[in-house]
Amino acid sequence: QRSPSLSPQTQPASLPPPNPSIVAQGNASKPNILLMMADDLGLGDVGCYGNDTLRTPNIDQLAKEGVKLTQHISAAPLCTPSRAAFLTGRYPIRSGMGSSTKHHVLFWIGGSGGLPPNETTFARILQQQGYTTALIGKWHQGVNCESHSDHCHHPLNHGFDYFYGMPFTLVNECQVGEDPFLNLQVQAKYWLYSQIIALTVLTLLIGKLTGLFLVKWKAIICFALCGFLFFISWFSSYGFVRYWNCILMRNHDISEQPMKPERAASNILKEAISFIERNKNGPFLLFVSFLHVHTPLVTTEKFLGKSRHGLYGDNVEEMDWMVGKILDAIDKAGLKNNTFTYFTSDHGGHLEAHKQNAPLGGWNGIYKGGKAMGGWEGGIRVPGIFRWPGVLPADTVIDEPTSLMDIYPTVAHLAAGIMPQDRVIDGRNLMPLLQGKVQHSEHEFMFHYCGLYLHAVRWHQKDSGALWKAHYTTPIFQPEGAGGCYISGFCNCFGEDVTHHDPPLLFDLSSDPAEIKPLSPATEPLFDTVISRIERAVQEHHRTLTPVPQQLSEYNNMWKPWLQPCCGTFPFCWCDKEGDSDQKII
Repeated sequence: QRSPSLSPQTQPASLPPPNPSIVAQGNASKPNILLMMADDLGLGDVGCYGNDTLRTPNIDQLAKEGVKLTQHISAAPLCTPSRAAFLTGRYPIRSGMGSSTKHHVLFWIGGSGGLPPNETTFARILQQQGYTTALIGKWHQGVNCESHSDHCHHPLNHGFDYFYGMPFTLVNECQVGEDPFLNLQVQAKYWLYSQIIALTVLTLLIGKLTGLFLVKWKAIICFALCGFLFFISWFSSYGFVRYWNCILMRNHDISEQPMKPERAASNILKEAISFIERNKNGPFLLFVSFLHVHTPLVTTEKFLGKSRHGLYGDNVEEMDWMVGKILDAIDKAGLKNNTFTYFTSDHGGHLEAHKQNAPLGGWNGIYKGGKAMGGWEGGIRVPGIFRWPGVLPADTVIDEPTSLMDIYPTVAHLAAGIMPQDRVIDGRNLMPLLQGKVQHSEHEFMFHYCGLYLHAVRWHQKDSGALWKAHYTTPIFQPEGAGGCYISGFCNCFGEDVTHHDPPLLFDLSSDPAEIKPLSPATEPLFDTVISRIERAVQEHHRTLTPVPQQLSEYNNMWKPWLQPCCGTFPFCWCDKEGDSDQKII
């Protein structure tokens, strides 16, 4: 066993022009910024957070040389909304990246939803301040709006000068031989309907030929044609997921379609190191968004079978090795002391991920729940590690509540950038807290959404040190008594799949971080006072929300052939511009 952890499509918003005097100072006044984000990594999977059986020496060393946050919180328990919040410093509901449907992430590159162009990312702020900006790895924030090449949601339209990686995310369909993953219940339903139609046509045909049925040939042909069109309409998307979603892009150009998953890690690492070498005179922003450790856990032979926790452990250890190689590149370029480095995960581990009887998901330590599970800690508490030698103290642990959204104002501050003044920014500048100039986080209340639904609220009562958390809605785990939604594979946010609590479930996270013992008026004298204060905070928060177009609506989140990026002539989309001549780093 692994030991527990201890602890409306518009133009981009205008920004002020860069200050020439600041830009001219170059890296003498502004640090390089390296942001690294894992995909689906559990907090309990990392050595410096209490794991003593998985080897993560490079991440652990990063924590030893810098500051480790023990209460670092994602704004959503799923990747698309979480990453939207990370990039914008705003709750996903503000940018339309929350969902009122059961699809809480983008399902297709060829959809019309994505991070709206009028949202201002931290990359755009830094770009305006003279930084060279790059995103290498996973994006999953959409590509096109109205045509296959308008690139309205593309990273290059959101402040990144360079992009190499997946505009989507890894799914089982990306690897040949893996069981399909995308919308399995819908696919099963469509297969059933198609089989019923085919059987009906066959029955009518036999009846007509044997004289059992008095049915016209025109009716049989019409019914068969309708059935064929129905089959083509859904199979053209779900039957070719590998070609539509599993692609690699370099800037606006497709370099692999479908991608070769076994080469992705090597290519991403090579691109990250190359960017550092090309831009060592800085200042630069490099966001490395790992494809690890999302299923299907594509792992190179060098790491297969080397961990004590199967394929998942192998994949974690390979990612840690990649982190080390990127940090080595920073060191070799002489940039260590002038680089603000950060490591995190987009949300907690996917507990339900499995293949046959083998678990393929992460471990969230002592914390309840995981990926897609609303407000439970296991789905939203993530690693948060910072290093900047000479500026941030070494080997320091901070237990204050912080958010992935805090990276936005923090890096804007480091770049002397100006944040948009026409919208609410939910993140807070972390530098005073990281440097020890203040003892408490600026966050008093944090709101934990599942799609568009507020599931829980955290209240950091600074004067008393208490840390309250009220759950208004929780997912129903299945089977009964389980710790996740193992029958469906994902927990849902609303409807029959959740339980509503009135009064809310209340926990004191300072004494019960695992959320095991809900409080009541009988056991907690302050129960009514705390719930009343949290409810006032919710009302105040709701007053700050304004209606925006829903990017994950049913229409926006359906596959549209005319929006599909294609490196050939649609539908003949395949190419391999990477080739096998790449120098392998792994």
